[in-house]
Amino acid sequence: MALVVRRSARISSSIQVTQIPSTSSTTTLAEEITKPRKRKRSTLSIADEPVLDGVASASSSSIISPGVQTAEKHIAVKTRKRNHVRPVTASLEDYPSRAVNDWKIGAHVSAAGGVENAIHNAAAVGANAFALFLKSQRKWLSPDVTDESVKLFKSRMQEFNYSPRHVLPHGSYLINLGNPDLEKREKSFECFLDDLQRCEKLGLMLYNFHPGSTVGAATRDESIKHIADCLNRAHKLTTNVVTVIENMAGAGNIIGSKFTEIASIIEQVEDKARVGVCLDTCHMFAAGYDIRTKEVYESSISLFDEEIGLSYLRGMHLNDSKTPLGSKKDRHENIGLGHIDLRAFSHIVTDPRLKDIPLILETPIFDSPSVWKKEIEILNRLSLIRSADVEVGVEDAGDGESDVVFEEMVREVKEEVAVFAAKKEAKAGKAGKKKRKKAEREDEGEDGSCDEPL
Repeated sequence: MALVVRRSARISSSIQVTQIPSTSSTTTLAEEITKPRKRKRSTLSIADEPVLDGVASASSSSIISPGVQTAEKHIAVKTRKRNHVRPVTASLEDYPSRAVNDWKIGAHVSAAGGVENAIHNAAAVGANAFALFLKSQRKWLSPDVTDESVKLFKSRMQEFNYSPRHVLPHGSYLINLGNPDLEKREKSFECFLDDLQRCEKLGLMLYNFHPGSTVGAATRDESIKHIADCLNRAHKLTTNVVTVIENMAGAGNIIGSKFTEIASIIEQVEDKARVGVCLDTCHMFAAGYDIRTKEVYESSISLFDEEIGLSYLRGMHLNDSKTPLGSKKDRHENIGLGHIDLRAFSHIVTDPRLKDIPLILETPIFDSPSVWKKEIEILNRLSLIRSADVEVGVEDAGDGESDVVFEEMVREVKEEVAVFAAKKEAKAGKAGKKKRKKAEREDEGEDGSCDEPL
């Protein structure tokens, strides 16, 4: 049976729910949640109107039958003013099984409709870790997280077996704790503090943020001191969330592309237990830290350990790069399709020092997180295969057999991307030049913008 929601022609909030016979299609409930949204005003269905724009389709092997025991799902009912969310039920069994792996691989998923929905989105792509925005990343003020959202978030974390240490919330793009202008820096601090307080309400342990910029009006040392001062203030006003500094690509006046700059911030933080680092592979590469071969990977990680310390590493962003080594441009690409190469990611997902921390994809998804689902699958396979090779003493020597394995995995990612990139390109062509440019900006990934903060 399929559930169809009909709306009165006169009153947009008047809803009728009718069950109609289903077709012969064996679509899963998780797939129904994740189909691309169709803009219809007269009729909305579970299949046509997902509340979450960033959920991938689930495995076709898990088929839901009538009367199955269910937990929560959502339908978005569009009115003239805003989207209203109605809970419907869905069970853990309706999502694809997740790999059993010590390397916690996931993606930055949508939290549209409420932070609690990020958990369903993560499960839908087979993620063992995830990132999310706790509020709009491009607004200074957002509605408070509701008690109901907090309750649902915590219950779903338990139901779907996610640990807070594998969740890496991402801060607002507007925040600039290094701004020399006191008024603007204070505005950033309030937004930053609000995020930390949201983390505490949700029971989360980590909070990832971009350190900031001099905006060309201060020395780098002065901005670094401002950042550290803000962290010290925030730590005194909160209890236990670890503020995780992300390394940057090196454009303009932005702080954090050099390991030494991050080390200088940490040096000035009073409570060292409350500060950590997130390494973004695209940013590392753009800043000049090579990770493509085993030798240069070890060299870059050793340098990080020497200048900052691996004990501070609390997560990573796994992104390939559209631009060459040292470009200082933050342009994310799908794994294996950019200048970094898939072998670099095999070093990461087999490095025992990187176990049990969130490893988060922020790659382009072309309106379909099933791309993430494929990338997560590839990284998990790569991790398990390469880990077995390491155990028996097989190194990455570039032999013909291993080359074939890597090439096949890259082909799988490329094919998945090609399907949805073509669909999005066709859609963007109809939408016009303005919307097409916006889509291209969005395709830099959740964290793909290199614009300086305010």
